[in-house]
Amino acid sequence: MTRSIQDVARLAGVSSRTLRHYDQIGLLPPSGTGVGGLRHYDDAALRRLQRILLLRDLGMPLADIATVLDEQADEARALREHLGQLRAEQDRLGRQITSVERTLTALEKGDRIMAEDMLDGFDHTQYKDEVTERWGADAYARSDAWWRGLGPEGQKFFQARTKALGEAWGEAASRGVDPTSDEAQALAARHAEWLGSVPGTPGSEQGRPTKEYLVGLADMYVADPRFAKNYGGTDGATFVRDALVHYAEREL
Repeated sequence: MTRSIQDVARLAGVSSRTLRHYDQIGLLPPSGTGVGGLRHYDDAALRRLQRILLLRDLGMPLADIATVLDEQADEARALREHLGQLRAEQDRLGRQITSVERTLTALEKGDRIMAEDMLDGFDHTQYKDEVTERWGADAYARSDAWWRGLGPEGQKFFQARTKALGEAWGEAASRGVDPTSDEAQALAARHAEWLGSVPGTPGSEQGRPTKEYLVGLADMYVADPRFAKNYGGTDGATFVRDALVHYAEREL
């Protein structure tokens, strides 16, 4: 069974003009045309439209959406990923609602409320544009959905893991460990595993980052003061970079 362009536009909450535009740019061709060139859409086309609208709501440009849909041949897997993103967003909104309710109650009663409770659910996304520009909107969307889906306890655990890794790097750098040594390379392997555990990271499907991504990120640790400070400054970041580049050349 197919539906007319008017029916689809009404159901999806978009205009017929939008659907015609999607057809013109090759994003969503109709399943067929009827009398007078009227566009019709079957179930497969509606599923594709659903995915287009989901990615569009995540802020992804139409050109990037076309690339993502073409690369994701496994439709069921793609929909499962979308579902995970939606559930993560649902969780975030639920936390925001609870946070605002707590603030309102405290305000009406004249009570104080902890900042952590007041701002719960208003997550940190200051690097969104930068990540999107470097690695694509899908990479950001997947990693952001994963982060939100961890929940407060999971986020605390990951942050503790990140902090421990940074401290291990800093301690090794302060002792003047050779970046090519077994000790430094064990840290590099641990670092690669840490990066590969985040969905959306290039290579995360294999559980470890790609060589290009790891080397590029290692260079960024030195070039960008925001990252360098995590490793005690430029000297510490240089040690991390050299160890990661050596690891990438040998292992990736």
